[in-house]
This record gives sequence, structure tokens and C-alpha cells, in this order.
Amino acid sequence: MSISGITSTALSGMRAQTTRVSAIADNIANSSTPGYARLNTSLTSVVSGGAQAVVNPTVSAVDPATELTDLIEAEQSYKANAAVFETGADMWEMLMSIKRD
Repeated sequence: MSISGITSTALSGMRAQTTRVSAIADNIANSSTPGYARLNTSLTSVVSGGAQAVVNPTVSAVDPATELTDLIEAEQSYKANAAVFETGADMWEMLMSIKRD
């Protein structure tokens, strides 16, 4: 995998987790709304590499404990993808400095 592929994959993971956090925020904000359908986020692989978040309404009720657990998991996943992205960017910068010298 190329350096650009690494950063692209990490970026898609960060986007997917951002979508997931948005769905969690909607669930928490609308938990008391009558008739609200909880949004469930599932992550799928993309053929070109990376992940994509798919949000679908469900018939289950909003459970604050589940939402908080999902939020913590999304935060940790985002941080992991950000670390991979930063490492890829550092590798790219090092490669460019070697090329210039």
C-alpha cells in the first residue's frame, strides 16, 4: 500500500467515525421525542480501501448507556485513524525531504 493509500484509508475512517458521532448526537438529542427512530450506524469496507458509515433508522428505543459506549468507541476509533493519518503524513514529509537532498 502506498503512503497516499494509507492516508486516504485513515481519512475515510475518520469520516466514518464523524458520521457515527453525528448519529449518536441525534439519538441523544431526540431520545425524548415521541415516535423517534434510533439511528444505527454500521461501518462497511470500501473496495478502494477504507471504511464508509451507513446510517439506518431502527425500531429500538434510545438507551443512553449504549449511546455513551458507542460514543467512546467512536472517539477511540477516530483517534486511531488520526494517528495513522499523522504517521502517513510524517512518512510523506520524510520522503520528500530525502528526495530534495
